[in-house]
Amino acid sequence: MSTAKPAYAAPLKNPTFYVIVAAALIISAAMGIRQTFGLFIGPFSYDRGLPVTLVAFAIALHNLVWGFAQPFAGAAADRYGAAPVVAFGATTFAAGLALAAGSPSAIALIAGLGLLVGIGVSCTTFGVVLTAVGRAATPEQRSMAMGIASAGGSLGQVLMVPFAQLVRETSGISTSLYALAFLMLVAAPFGILLDRRREVGAPNVAASTAAATVPPLRETLAHAVRHRGYRLLTLGFFTCGFQLAFIATHLPGYLTLCHMPMGLGATALALIGLFNMAGSWACGWLGGRFRQQHVLGWLYLIRGATIAAFFLLPKSTVSVVLFAAVMGLTWLGTVPLTSGLIAKVFGTRHLGTLFGVVFLSHQLGSFLGAWLGGYVFDATGSYTLIWAATALAGLFAALLHFPINDTVHAPVEPARA
Repeated sequence: MSTAKPAYAAPLKNPTFYVIVAAALIISAAMGIRQTFGLFIGPFSYDRGLPVTLVAFAIALHNLVWGFAQPFAGAAADRYGAAPVVAFGATTFAAGLALAAGSPSAIALIAGLGLLVGIGVSCTTFGVVLTAVGRAATPEQRSMAMGIASAGGSLGQVLMVPFAQLVRETSGISTSLYALAFLMLVAAPFGILLDRRREVGAPNVAASTAAATVPPLRETLAHAVRHRGYRLLTLGFFTCGFQLAFIATHLPGYLTLCHMPMGLGATALALIGLFNMAGSWACGWLGGRFRQQHVLGWLYLIRGATIAAFFLLPKSTVSVVLFAAVMGLTWLGTVPLTSGLIAKVFGTRHLGTLFGVVFLSHQLGSFLGAWLGGYVFDATGSYTLIWAATALAGLFAALLHFPINDTVHAPVEPARA
């Protein structure tokens, strides 16, 4: 009779459980805080006299800096572990928020929300935190584990938006940003648990042998660049960043222009985070049972159709709630699917770096989505062109993902001890 115990029998004794919980808490703080930035565009413009284009540029810049910093943050976590990278990132993130809160100048806003927050978020989100989950889980459970961590991380998006809105309305912009900075620092110590699997995992001769056969980073990167599926995945992730950054940054202002009730923008952002919990879990589950590139293709089609319908149909509170719900279901489910597909094809040894390169494309899209939204509005007085581009981008991404080849191009990973 076998004495093996199923992984779900005693989750508190399973090191992977702690990695997933810690990852969810850190992602909750980082992603929840950056989800609030759209709430500050109007106040920064009206209260501090800064142009909408400038505020949108600062928010867009943090996406760009995040993208360029992500491969380096991922490589650092691959080499030194996630804990020191998360600690550095949380401190830098908090410093950026504090700088933007303490000074009304445009330079401080760009340096704080743009540069420092961008560096900080690269160290406290998917490329570092979620890849730690990918290493801790078995290949069979990896997609689901990443989906659970992403779903748990969405809790911050649900809680942070109304929290930031409440503090801003009662105490002002500066106090709200200081409070968010404090919460980011509170999340930093959970990074220690991300390396728990390394510390408590039993030695494994097969694992040591397999590790010795893993090609060096330079060779892995060169192979990935030549891999057609990796290139298609990189191009498709650009679309994801473009869509999400535009909506997160400009949806509150757009709803104001449509004469929607005050506070509906914050409610919509919070609902996106709420439904993202279910969507991320579902995408992780689907990615473990179907080809991940096909799930991604359908996800982008649904997202693009939803954006088009929302823009073209009459606006009401009900339509905004429905839009936020469907967008939430398709919001960050792309991340466990994309990182899981990279791990399947290339293995986990250099996962942080390989995902970081793909994520750079995502953040280039995020920069354009956030910045072009403000630029098009200032230039035309309308968001019409950018809404159309955002909807069409979903079809473009779907066409890129369906033909991706997911044949394994890495040494087979050994079973966990």
